[in-house]
Amino acid sequence: MPIFGGISEPTLQFLLGLAPIVSIPKGEYFFREGDEAASMFVLETGKVVVLKDWQGHDYLLRFLNKGDCFGEMALMDLFPRSASVLALEDCSAIEISFTTLYQLYQQDLEQYTLIQMNMGREVSRRLREAAKQLFQAKMEAKVSDNTITFYST
Repeated sequence: MPIFGGISEPTLQFLLGLAPIVSIPKGEYFFREGDEAASMFVLETGKVVVLKDWQGHDYLLRFLNKGDCFGEMALMDLFPRSASVLALEDCSAIEISFTTLYQLYQQDLEQYTLIQMNMGREVSRRLREAAKQLFQAKMEAKVSDNTITFYST
């Protein structure tokens, strides 16, 4: 699980002792876009889909499987949920809250920092992928209307 990359066994045991395992049945939501957020999830079993609402319709962003994390942006930016996560199968996930991470911060600053860095890497990886997809969509749109458009920053 990338979010726990480089984390020591005692730290993992500490976190697992504090973090509940939540079960979400197929067809139910872990959370919906716009919900207040205070935790992230690491999927232990099952498969989920991440959905984004636009003009009253849900659109697929990605599928996530065992070992993937979601909701970590809430622990970083303190904003409401930016997308919905729907269970496609019966799922179980480790729920890591602000409180849990704060307790790790108090116990082991180095391990806390490593988890924060891992979350940042995951968000950065997803941002790079989103930028790539946006660029591809712009290039496909450019080709489809036979015009040359220069984008400047």
